[in-house]
Amino acid sequence: MDTPQEIEVWFILPGLRREFVMALKKQGMPQREIANILNMTEPAVSQYLNNKRGITRFNQTIIKKIAIAAEKIKKGQSSLRQELQKMLKIIKDTKFICGVCHDHLNTTEDCKVCYV
Repeated sequence: MDTPQEIEVWFILPGLRREFVMALKKQGMPQREIANILNMTEPAVSQYLNNKRGITRFNQTIIKKIAIAAEKIKKGQSSLRQELQKMLKIIKDTKFICGVCHDHLNTTEDCKVCYV
């Protein structure tokens, strides 16, 4: 695994899904409804809630943005698909992805693969 897309698929996306599940749960949404709204199974929601999936942890700035995005999804003002794309852009723009990549690959600090 050595492409930015693989980092997104294996680490960023599961972490984002976990944070969306956690945010919706904090907003009082039942597990079944979370599964429906995020288009995943109830067992998957359970695994995210029990820290068995989505090991990537985000900084507080990103977590706050996810909470706002989750509220939009809950109110039907947006979809998970739209909000994931927005979050992926933020993660790249802030270079958060670089830290995840450095944690999982043998890359140098001056790596520019994501920003060619």
